[in-house]
Amino acid sequence: MKYLLLVYGDEKKWMGLPEADRDAVFAECEVYGNEIKASGHFLAGSPLERSATATTIRRPDGKSIITDGPFAETREVLAGYHLVECKDMDEAVAIGERFPGLKYGMTIEVRALMID
Repeated sequence: MKYLLLVYGDEKKWMGLPEADRDAVFAECEVYGNEIKASGHFLAGSPLERSATATTIRRPDGKSIITDGPFAETREVLAGYHLVECKDMDEAVAIGERFPGLKYGMTIEVRALMID
């Protein structure tokens, strides 16, 4: 079964880290990515550009409303994702728990894909 591990983080907090610390997190994430690739779980994934580069589309009354940035008003924004193949939710959660960004206040949301 396929699971999406959604990575959320606080962009202000992230940008407030010294560049050397951000580089260290990226290095840890690279190791993590290589580990889940080697285990055969990794299918796809990528960090995302900052939320300020996003465009949100809504259609509340049949007419599209296009706005700059994310729609949700929240500190944590979607920062990246990993698409993994796992035998069940427990295995997907175990992989998500190894994500290095958790040590730095990031959050992982694990969601099963409806269509495999």
